[in-house]
Amino acid sequence: MAQAPEGPRPGRPVPDRLARRSARVLLLDASGRLLLFRMEDGSALSPFWITPGGGVKRRERPRVAAARELWEETGLRVAPEDLGPQVAVTGGLADLGWARGRFEDVFYLFRLRRAPAHEVDTSHMERWERGATVGHRWWTAAELAATTERVLPLGLAALLGDLLAGRAPERPVRLPWHH
Repeated sequence: MAQAPEGPRPGRPVPDRLARRSARVLLLDASGRLLLFRMEDGSALSPFWITPGGGVKRRERPRVAAARELWEETGLRVAPEDLGPQVAVTGGLADLGWARGRFEDVFYLFRLRRAPAHEVDTSHMERWERGATVGHRWWTAAELAATTERVLPLGLAALLGDLLAGRAPERPVRLPWHH
C-alpha cells in the first residue's frame, strides 16, 4: 500500500529529470458536465479540484494508465481504445515531497452517452487517495469558468468550453503548469 505523500523540502533545487508521468481523463456526462475531485492533501496548492487520473506505471502506455485510473477512482470501466483523443498536456518542475523533478500530465477525453451521470465509486482508490479526496462534483462549463476555487490544470475551463462547442484541438493543447 502506498504511503501518504510527504511535503516539499524548501531550499533544495528541483532537478530537471522526469519524476512522474500521469494520465488523466476529462470525463463528461451526457449533459456535458465535467467530473472533478476535491483534494485536500496538505500541499501548498491544497485545496484544489482535479480530474480523475494518476501515475503511469513503468512500461505502461499512458492511454492504458488513464483507463486504469478511471476505474480505480470512479468505478467506471472503459477499454483504453475507447477513450477519446488526447486533448491536452501540461508539465513542469515541482517538489511535492514524495517526488521532485519534472512532471508530465496527458489528458484524454471521454464522454458518457447515458443519463443520469455515472455513480462515482471511489472504493478502489489507494488509502492515501481516499484520505486526500474530500468530495467530487460534476461541473458545468459556466460553473467552471466562474469559480474562484483552484482547479487543475490551469486553463481547464477554456478547454472545456472549446470541447463542448465542438472545437476539439487538432493536437493536444499545452496548458499552463501549476507550480
